Parts: sequence; structure tokens; C-alpha cells
Amino acid sequence: MLNFVTMGKFAGNLRHLRSLKKKSQEQLAEDLKLTRSRISSYEEGRSEPPIDILIALSDYFEIPVDVLLRNDLSKSDGKTFIKVAQHRILFPIVVNQQDKDLIEVITEKASAGYTRGYSDPDYIASLPLMQLPFVPIGKHRAFPIAGDSMEPLVRSGSYVVGRFVEQVKELRQGQTYVLICNDGMVYKRLDLSAIKEGKLLLISDNPFYKPYYISVEDVLEFWEFTCHINLSNYKPEELNLNSIMAMMRDLQIELKDLRLEIQQKNIE
Repeated sequence: MLNFVTMGKFAGNLRHLRSLKKKSQEQLAEDLKLTRSRISSYEEGRSEPPIDILIALSDYFEIPVDVLLRNDLSKSDGKTFIKVAQHRILFPIVVNQQDKDLIEVITEKASAGYTRGYSDPDYIASLPLMQLPFVPIGKHRAFPIAGDSMEPLVRSGSYVVGRFVEQVKELRQGQTYVLICNDGMVYKRLDLSAIKEGKLLLISDNPFYKPYYISVEDVLEFWEFTCHINLSNYKPEELNLNSIMAMMRDLQIELKDLRLEIQQKNIE
């Protein structure tokens, strides 16, 4: 049986998701071959849906059953879901008051729990945020890099900002990605020569480390490299979110100056 809190979240989620689809209770009931009174009883929390109805609602809204039951989706809209496999997961693109995209920073401490909380809106909402105005369109996150396997370009202690890749077919040969796997997080260069067999060859830029294969099915998320922040020249006590954000602001200014310089040369 569902507990009171879970029932409350499910009832609210059902009302909200139906509203997003612009369906009346009668229309939803007709689509699912149910009665309107049953839909009403679920939305008002007066009765619990059996497992077959939960599965039908999960398929209808393309959202996993556990997300329907455990998470509050009331602040989401049609743009805050990204499709992964057969279902969508809540994936908010956060904006500030100036409507500028913000990205979540997966701190070194938070990275240990990321493989468990990557699709949990409550976990994601707890992460610190920073603004990267120069980042291209898309959903981005910043991930901590540990170890020397991707040196010399990306050193241990740096942060890699990656763009979320929705489909495997969007992966690009030879590009670097943060891969979220069942057993942890890695940052590697991809060789796609065996992708038709369902395998990816992960390559380290540091030749000391040998390439190795993993199954595509073992990867929960792909984040394509956008930029990185090299923190290796800073002392541990100098590194906090504020200093990282300051570095990104400096980088933004440098990019702006470079863009103006290029525009001026084009005019001349």
C-alpha cells in the first residue's frame, strides 16, 4: 500500500501531468479505458491505483512509476523532461531572474551520490548553481575530475562542463564525454567503431592508461565536453564555489574581448 505522503505526491502529479497534456478527466479516462470517477478518485487521493493502472499511467505520460510516486512534479513543465530510453525523466533547466541558464555543479562531495540521485529532482535541486552565459544552448552540468588519465589537457581537480546528450546516435567519434555509469563517473574520449555491437571504447589522453570497452547499456547519461576549469594551480583553501564562479566570469570577459577583437579585424 502507498503511504500518505506518496499518495499525496501521486495525486498532485496526476493532476499536473493531465493539465500539461491539456486533457480533461473524461478525456484521460477515455484514453486509458477507465471511468472518469476513477481518475477523479486518484487525483483527490481517495483511492490507490493498482499496479496495472500505475504502469498504464507511466506509459501514457512516459514517466517512470517511481518518479510518479516519489517526486513532486508540480513545478515542471513540458520542457523540463528529457526522454531517456522509453521514459522521460525530470530534468529542469534552471534560469535566474534575468532568464539566464544556470548549471548545477556536481561538487566532489556530491559526486559520490550522483549515480543514485541523477534522476531525483530533490537531489538535483540541492546542488549549487552557477551561470555560464557563453555556454551553447542545451542542458549543462559541471563535473569534478579526479586522477591523471586525461592529462595534459584536463588535470585532476578540474571541473568539466558538459552538455547532456539525449540519444546515443548523437555521440561523436573522438570527442570527450563525462559518462555516468552504474558503478560510477568517468571522463574519457570515445571511439565509436564498435557501437553497432553495443560497445564503446573508452580512451584516456594519458597514454599510460590502456583503452577499454564498456557496454552502451551500462551508461546512464552522456555529457559532451563543452569547456573545463583548471584548478590545479590553486591551493585547496582557495577553492570554493565562489572562486570557481569568479574564474568563469573572468573567462566570460576574456571571451567577450576576443569576440570583439575578431569582429574588429573583420571590419578592417
